Amino acid sequence: MSEEYTEDLQKLYLEFLLADKDLFVRCNAITSSKYFARKYQPVMDFIQSHVDGYGDLPTHEQIKAKIGQQFDDVRSKITDDHKKWFMDEYEKFCRHKALEGAILESADKLERHEYGSVEKLIKDAVSIGLAKDFGLNYWEDPAGRIQNIKNNRGQNSTGWLSLDKILYGGFNPGELNIFAGGSGSGKSLFMQNMALNWSLAGKNVVYVSLELSEELCSMRIDAMLTNQSTKDVMRNADDTALKVRMASKKAGVLQMIQMPNGTTVNDIKAYIKEFQIQHNTKVDALLVDYLDLMMPVSVKVNPSDQFIKDKYVSEELRNLAIELNILFVTASQLNRGAVDEVEFDHSHIAGGISKINTADNLIGIFSSRAMRERSRVQIQFMKTRSSSGVGSKLDLGYDMNTLRITDLDEDEQGENGQVASIYQTLKNKSTVSPAGTESVQPAASTTAAQNADRLKNLLKRRE
Repeated sequence: MSEEYTEDLQKLYLEFLLADKDLFVRCNAITSSKYFARKYQPVMDFIQSHVDGYGDLPTHEQIKAKIGQQFDDVRSKITDDHKKWFMDEYEKFCRHKALEGAILESADKLERHEYGSVEKLIKDAVSIGLAKDFGLNYWEDPAGRIQNIKNNRGQNSTGWLSLDKILYGGFNPGELNIFAGGSGSGKSLFMQNMALNWSLAGKNVVYVSLELSEELCSMRIDAMLTNQSTKDVMRNADDTALKVRMASKKAGVLQMIQMPNGTTVNDIKAYIKEFQIQHNTKVDALLVDYLDLMMPVSVKVNPSDQFIKDKYVSEELRNLAIELNILFVTASQLNRGAVDEVEFDHSHIAGGISKINTADNLIGIFSSRAMRERSRVQIQFMKTRSSSGVGSKLDLGYDMNTLRITDLDEDEQGENGQVASIYQTLKNKSTVSPAGTESVQPAASTTAAQNADRLKNLLKRRE
């Protein structure tokens, strides 16, 4: 249906705005005098300047005296339903007029190939709208508010109960959750394990890889699901296929897609929306492997300027998670300063504080050959917005053959589900006795040297 905003209709809009101060305040944020016909532009300019200067709407008499135009007083005629109609109509009017102006302004920019500016103009225009959600009244219905938190927050398990315990139940839709680790620490493996966990729990999951192929990611998950090595997956292809098909009957969607390095949030958003339309499926969880390989949409930056690039990418990813209301996980590199460290802090994040400020949960991954041989991998909670887990460390089981990451048995867990890492034990080289005297404990390397000396002496005596 075509929309024609006649002068009579625009005059009615102005009469509604003059009839109710609260109505004007709500609509003023999206109002511009240039949206109106030329004869009404001075009227809107006068109304806005009067409200800014005196905190109240001008009277009809003031407008008649200053501008020379007469408006009807409709205050006694409009009801709450009339106001709802007006807000719907006025919101559409402002959006359409802004879009019209953006299209006209875009003509010259298109000739100069300023496509980014054109995209922003159009995007700003179509996003114009009145606030529909005014948030939460803290004092109203506290019991219902607390129950709502219990029902809707933290109920999305990661698949690792020990991790859920520290996060007060798991991850929440709309959050930016980042696993940070050095090269080869297992960032992709963590995310692939989580994708499998969520799919087996019945969630519809999309896994976006910017580095590994879809086939390699899928083969790793084959190993995790069927409890065999990747070599055995290839060797026992028919048996593997049967197990995967059987598991799929009770699982949610698990869609793997490889996108090129430099992908933007808009690329991912377009893919998600098209996937949901084509498959008539709501995506519950999105995992992107990984943040550092993406480029921002809102600004043009040099790829080498990692701080600015990651700042905008992380903000755009979090906005995407909120907009789609999905569970979202990504990963990030640790910098060179973290190579020899066994305990991570914010200074070890590649690109610096920009992505840390945006993240809801930032979890470091610590892994080494010694830990992997002990079938362990450690995660360190560097930032948590929804829990008090910052500074906590947690060891999880890791099978080098199947690549599966699991909770440790209860008898292997310490207090609060945490396990003291062997590296933390090595780091603590001394303890303080109750009397205040220092009792020095030998480091592992010292103990090994002493054992070697004893062995040499023993061999000499036998000679």
